Amino acid sequence: MTKIIDLSQEIYEGMPVYKDLPQVTMRIHNSHEEWNGEENPIKKTPAVHKLELGEHTGTHVDAINHMAKEYEGQSIDKMPLSMFYTEGICLDFSHKGLQELIEPSEIEEACKKAKLEIKKGDTVLLYTDHYRKFFNTKNWGKGPGISIAAARWLGEKDIAAFGVETMSPGVPKVSNKEVHHICGELSFTHYENMINLYKLINKGRFRFIGLPLKIRGGTGSPVRAVAVFED
Repeated sequence: MTKIIDLSQEIYEGMPVYKDLPQVTMRIHNSHEEWNGEENPIKKTPAVHKLELGEHTGTHVDAINHMAKEYEGQSIDKMPLSMFYTEGICLDFSHKGLQELIEPSEIEEACKKAKLEIKKGDTVLLYTDHYRKFFNTKNWGKGPGISIAAARWLGEKDIAAFGVETMSPGVPKVSNKEVHHICGELSFTHYENMINLYKLINKGRFRFIGLPLKIRGGTGSPVRAVAVFED
């Protein structure tokens, strides 16, 4: 029997976004009452919404061209779909506090504890429990993140991507900018704003799917990320 775990945040007006990224707005663009020719309806039932949002809204994946200026042209629509359809593992870092770094030795230890191996082409998800503890609070933007050394260590494992619950893969003003640069340099990527990672702990390997929208020239895309377990 197939079990699918949803790893994606809802997208809604007023949701938290990173720093100065576009806020989400959502309006009824067409209503069923309008389509039915009703005049002055008491209620408007949505038939089509108009959404305004950035590419890096909610649970999303970064394109290589987002990582630094020199990767111009390596947009989300040009990245191979195989990067977003992989095997996956999830490692437990729920002991990490606000703005703490995750180092390579800690990733190795987490693998040993979970009896898991990082393989070529994997998506490696890092569970910190930051979403359940701090989503939409004053500490939401202060999550743990990987160090510069950990980013390079993961990239040299030739993974497809890693994923975090936080709004940034590294700790802002400590490692975040450099983590992005290393992703560009080593041609792997990351997912941000993931949820339900606690449901993957001690469950072994799974199929990871996080397909982006095919945005021409896009620097990233919201995704409906899922983990699939086959009995």
